[in-house]
Amino acid sequence: MKQEDKNLEGLGGWLILVGIGIVITPLRLGALLLKTFPPIFSGGIWEALTTPGYEAYSPLWAPILLSEIVINTGLILVSLYLLYLFFSKRRGFPKWYIGILVFSLIFIVIDAWMVKLIMPNEPMFGPNTLKAFLQALAASLIWIPYMLISKRVKATFVN
Repeated sequence: MKQEDKNLEGLGGWLILVGIGIVITPLRLGALLLKTFPPIFSGGIWEALTTPGYEAYSPLWAPILLSEIVINTGLILVSLYLLYLFFSKRRGFPKWYIGILVFSLIFIVIDAWMVKLIMPNEPMFGPNTLKAFLQALAASLIWIPYMLISKRVKATFVN
């Protein structure tokens, strides 16, 4: 390995920002799950959304809400795996990281579209959904090229 590449080895430079992001992600997703879903199941909302005869009923609510829980739980687990890959400098980290960035973008759009099917009079991208989408898009536009072309990434994730 050339001396220049040796200087780029390690979790430094812009990778520090990536590291901060992947440390925060499982915490943020866990907080989101705990904030969003317990009230749905304990406050009578679940029954109103999933019981025929209620005004808010749709046969799509149960599968959408349950899939959101499963997918977000899966994202937490994958985020924990990303932490392992990142801090152990595993070769697979850039691919997994790019994959999760792309998956997050796709998931936000599909989830918004599914909710739009149930609530056709509501905008597909309300303020929270639009914010999440724009954040995921910005992260993808910044970090995917970085993961693909950075010399530091190539020199660091070699195990």
